[in-house]
Amino acid sequence: MNAEVSLVLQRKYEQLQQLADDPSAQISQVFEKSLQYVRRFSRYQNPDAVKQVREVLTRNQLHEFEVCVIGNLCPETVEEAKALVPSITKRGRMDDEKIETMLTDLATIKKFE
Repeated sequence: MNAEVSLVLQRKYEQLQQLADDPSAQISQVFEKSLQYVRRFSRYQNPDAVKQVREVLTRNQLHEFEVCVIGNLCPETVEEAKALVPSITKRGRMDDEKIETMLTDLATIKKFE
């Protein structure tokens, strides 16, 4: 998820800032642009919230792609979630009630972030 990438890049950025005098530790423009991108499009900023989101999504046995799409786009309704990730309803993996519970859990995390 973008929020996870943001945390990783932010930690690396802080390490590089500490080594600012070392010429081999220069921060590239690509690195800075990538960090800006994931910061801008991350729905969750708090590291604990990011961890909780990952736990909620993996608890529902979603595939990595599904975790990323739902975690990045944060659908608000069951219909929206099924439209974004149709595979979550394949072969009876998740019914509407289970999807609703998952989305409610994610909304709660966002609300108290």
